Amino acid sequence: MFFGKLLPQEGNFFELFNQHADRIVEAARAFDNLVKNYDDAHLREKYIQDVDNAERSADRITHEVNRVLHKTFITPIDRDQIHSLINTMDDVADLIQDCAETMSLYDVKAMTLEIHRLTDLSVKCCERVQDAVKLLAKLAQPSTAEAALKTCEEIDKLESDADRVMRSAMSKLFREQEDVRELIKLKAIYELLETITDKCEDVANLIEGIVLENS
Repeated sequence: MFFGKLLPQEGNFFELFNQHADRIVEAARAFDNLVKNYDDAHLREKYIQDVDNAERSADRITHEVNRVLHKTFITPIDRDQIHSLINTMDDVADLIQDCAETMSLYDVKAMTLEIHRLTDLSVKCCERVQDAVKLLAKLAQPSTAEAALKTCEEIDKLESDADRVMRSAMSKLFREQEDVRELIKLKAIYELLETITDKCEDVANLIEGIVLENS
């Protein structure tokens, strides 16, 4: 009994996961506002800053999870699962920031319909990641495990939708864009946006694994 009291007990990993997922959605929505208000230079800078702030907050949470994991002897789920999940979630936040920074660095002149569509799918993916993460703390309940798996399936579908939009966007870009510099800029933006949904799918796959092992 005394020895048990000396062992570091499980940290509040699920709450930290939730906080990180909230920051991902915050960054995604700020990026969506950036795209919708891109023609307004003042709002553009505001929303780029909002994305940066959310990403930095997500970084701090990631560092806290890894710090607590290092100090905790008993964890609620497998240690490797905790490490992989928080770092893959952090990749999502990083990619959103990369998109905002690339638009600024490349001096993209205007948003295309394809950017709007890919951004919308990215936001929806991030929101579904948030929903799935919130279910992790209650996996002992069969209905919760089922709901988590269903949410992961929805993320997979959104990623497939983004793939189709991406292929169509690339085809249109190479057929219609005559300015080579603008083509290079837009191609980079399209690829980054589609990668956000890919990374969300990676998070969903990790959550599926956690659900199947712990429910």
